[in-house]
Amino acid sequence: MRPLRADELLLAEAASARPVAPPAERARGLLEVLRRVVPFDAAFLAFADPWERRYYSLATLDLDDAAVQFLEGPQVARDIELTGTDRACPPLGPSDLPYPAEELPTWAECLIPSGLREGLGVALFADGGRHVGHLAVLSASPAPPSAATRRRLARLAPVVARGLDPLSSLLACARLVQGVTAGTALRADGGCQVLPGLATDPLLLPGSPLLGFVRRRVGDGRVSSSFLWPLGGAHAPDGHARVTVLSTSDDAGPGLAGLALLSPAPPLHGLTPRELEVLGLLVEGCTNSDIARRLVVTSRTIATHLEHIAAKLRTPTRTHAAVRAERDGLYVPAMPC
Repeated sequence: MRPLRADELLLAEAASARPVAPPAERARGLLEVLRRVVPFDAAFLAFADPWERRYYSLATLDLDDAAVQFLEGPQVARDIELTGTDRACPPLGPSDLPYPAEELPTWAECLIPSGLREGLGVALFADGGRHVGHLAVLSASPAPPSAATRRRLARLAPVVARGLDPLSSLLACARLVQGVTAGTALRADGGCQVLPGLATDPLLLPGSPLLGFVRRRVGDGRVSSSFLWPLGGAHAPDGHARVTVLSTSDDAGPGLAGLALLSPAPPLHGLTPRELEVLGLLVEGCTNSDIARRLVVTSRTIATHLEHIAAKLRTPTRTHAAVRAERDGLYVPAMPC
């Protein structure tokens, strides 16, 4: 891998200085640094949502409110697709088109009335070929961009893409969870997005019971939570994995709902798989009779389990035991009957 040049290092440092900053703040910082190495009069930086075929404006520089409003609309996506600037190709400007720029609504109705006559647009691709955004640098001069400017922007576009990539901030959050062995990002459309640098796991594949439960937790509005998931079957013949669920904020990226991360189970304080099962049903608000019916045992058996659980967790009441289970990630969700 070739060493980064000075302008690439400048952009990379700008991105790494704000690893968990809101995307809009990161994007604006990237544009301000980019302007120092690729001069422009105005700029537009947007997330790409390839599943919805839309773009979400992240940051602009020196564009008026009317122009920004237009650039956040659906016409921009159609014009980007029409000109081919949604594909992995060199930056493209109006002078490269086989027809006048005025035939594109984005130019005719937005950019030209804003006093902009030229520019370059380029699709942004992060690691693994993921289409993460679009960058447009714009000029009031009608002179086409120089070959040197085109080459520099083409070289810098991957650096901007890495700084823009919504999965970068999610990975920064994932690294805060100790001992993570696998993870996935949850898409709002029900699919999953591989997290670069993290392994995948059958438990995290679309359609798994675990992911169904994780989505319900995200839907409940929890910012973060953790619980245990039985391995090898409902009675955990292979032990448990710890699952950490992190919900994403609205500005984390288009269509992303949260993260599901796997790590080794924490200390279980000597609780058996059956006691963890009882504890999980207790957390879910079940009475002793409810738990007994669910597990097809007597209420006295459940009372005995709860006595053992209280002793092992050193909690005086069933309520305290449930609270500690949630707090310490010892909650095991009830498996479907």
